[in-house]
Amino acid sequence: MLKPVCRVLACVLAFGTWGTVMAADPIVIKFSHVVAEQAPKGQGALMFKKLVDERLPGKVKVEVYPNSTLFGDDKEMEALLLGDVQIIARSLAKFEQYTRTVQLFDLPFLFNDMAAVDRFQQSPEGQKLLKSMESKNITGLAYWHNGMKQLSANKPLRKPEDARGLTFRIQASAVLEEQFKAIGAKAQPMIFSVAYQALRTGVVNGAENPYSNFYSQKLNEVQKYITETDHGVLDYMLITTTDFWNGLPPDIRSELDKIVVESTAYANQAAERLNQQDRQRVLDAKTTEIISLTPQEREVWRDKMKPVWAKFEKEIGPDLIKAAEASNKAP
Repeated sequence: MLKPVCRVLACVLAFGTWGTVMAADPIVIKFSHVVAEQAPKGQGALMFKKLVDERLPGKVKVEVYPNSTLFGDDKEMEALLLGDVQIIARSLAKFEQYTRTVQLFDLPFLFNDMAAVDRFQQSPEGQKLLKSMESKNITGLAYWHNGMKQLSANKPLRKPEDARGLTFRIQASAVLEEQFKAIGAKAQPMIFSVAYQALRTGVVNGAENPYSNFYSQKLNEVQKYITETDHGVLDYMLITTTDFWNGLPPDIRSELDKIVVESTAYANQAAERLNQQDRQRVLDAKTTEIISLTPQEREVWRDKMKPVWAKFEKEIGPDLIKAAEASNKAP
């Protein structure tokens, strides 16, 4: 009689030990992105990992995959929704199939500067956009800056007419296609990892990027001119799946929420610092001439591109556009 009892006891003990081991396994968060580690997004991802390692050791493990090493631009959203990664920081230009309202951020010359972008993103309207895709299992955690976009090409672009007939690499975005159409140029949607080669071989003639992207991807090697238009913002939404985030133990989710806030502040400070540094690096490399516009010259570009707003007003919402435009006025 002892043998069956012993076997049952051994099974119970084994199961108990196995259950303990399983309970002790950390929650793995794979964070995939498509830029270099020295770019603002890359810096923010590393800070997120650092803070998690410090505050949730043994409970949560963050694995960061930069520079499209795990998934590229065209696959990272699918990977997130399939559970193959848990966090990505996706460009705001890439959400139009999930919500039209986020197209707001692609409207040319909507924001005067990053301070205006910040004011809108922290406003009730901006915060509401983070939750606008929860019905599709997408939760926005924060906005991460990359910077204001500049135009680059292999010919000087001082007036909108100078861009006529050129083809510009863009992220897949109906708004950005219309933006370039407004100045007589063409737009070619293309994943970021192939932009350098496309510019080098002449598949496209120009691009739009903040300085941090421009320099970190060595685009200054294949673009002779940058025009400082500040015509748009290239920011990211840090996202996860609603199911994953809501399924976390409350104490862990609460700590991760705090870490998101801190890593967001760090990423956004890094964006400001890196864009200034990389602008100077472009100058120092002497491969690319930077063309500065007067306020009057910039206004000519704005007048040419602003009609794009009307084409997307219904989809985005006129009240949302007004709220964003109002953020240009400092309180």
